[in-house]
Amino acid sequence: MTTTQGSTTITADDEAGQAAFDAVIAADSRIEPRDWMPAAYRKTLIRQISQHAHSEIIGMQPEGNWITRAPSLKRKAILMAKVQDEAGHGLYLYSAAQTLGITRDEMTEQLITGRAKYSSIFNYPTPTWADMGAIGWLVDGAAICNQVPLCRASYGPYGRAMVRICKEESFHQRQGFEILLSLMQGTDAQREMAQDAVDRWYWPSLMMFGPPDDASPNSAQSMAWNIKRFSNDDLRQRFVGMLVPQAEVLGVTLPDPNLRWNDETGRWDMSEIDWDEFFEVLAGRGPMNAERLRIRRDAHEDGAWVREAAAAYARKQAARVEDTREVA
Repeated sequence: MTTTQGSTTITADDEAGQAAFDAVIAADSRIEPRDWMPAAYRKTLIRQISQHAHSEIIGMQPEGNWITRAPSLKRKAILMAKVQDEAGHGLYLYSAAQTLGITRDEMTEQLITGRAKYSSIFNYPTPTWADMGAIGWLVDGAAICNQVPLCRASYGPYGRAMVRICKEESFHQRQGFEILLSLMQGTDAQREMAQDAVDRWYWPSLMMFGPPDDASPNSAQSMAWNIKRFSNDDLRQRFVGMLVPQAEVLGVTLPDPNLRWNDETGRWDMSEIDWDEFFEVLAGRGPMNAERLRIRRDAHEDGAWVREAAAAYARKQAARVEDTREVA
């Protein structure tokens, strides 16, 4: 039996699949790669997971250029390990996205041609060592708030990848906090440098959760599908609540004169975020957008010989296996 809705033909198998899918979502269980899923669900996951993967890969750049300039061998080693972790996060996420039917080559092409987005936070410069602390404390802190609920995402491969990613992100956040704490216990110049970094990264980190709920076209559907668990504004509120006591411990000032707890609403009052800046950066017109993509394209082109050699080796090994089978 088939029915037609617009230009789409729906079969009895689709109807049964939709019913099974709806039951899994209602039971707060998980969809696996071989399960039937709506095309829109698959498309949403590919967009979200691939953008997440792109963000991890592009996110290696702001910190990677500080590895050789870190103030001690210990700091270099820690930063190198962190950047390596980000590469691993990208690998987990690309692998999860591939289970949805998109290839790694397709995702890479979308990124380097500018057709795919990544987190706007990585399009800001990192002029001082204190930026490494601010990124760890603020950016990775925001990532933890956003990503811990994703460990319960309804798509199995995504949720399982997030478990390990979140564990590693928690170390990154502590590392950033410790860098800022060390600076705030140092000289006047070091304290000024730390505060300056917090001032520059605070508002972009709040933007990481996405636009306000009433301007977020995908958020409601993602929540209905149990991909997301909380709205953008709720996650932003959680993050600010986490930052306030930590800022007191650090001795830094959060750069929002209107930030205060509202007993009546049970929420944090804060200044309006500059959404014009957010959308400008998201559209590719941020301070470092062009540079970030140029470096990624160059790295992709420079690594072509490695991919070609690996493919040739794989073909050679497959031919040997086939020859062995024929002889047997």
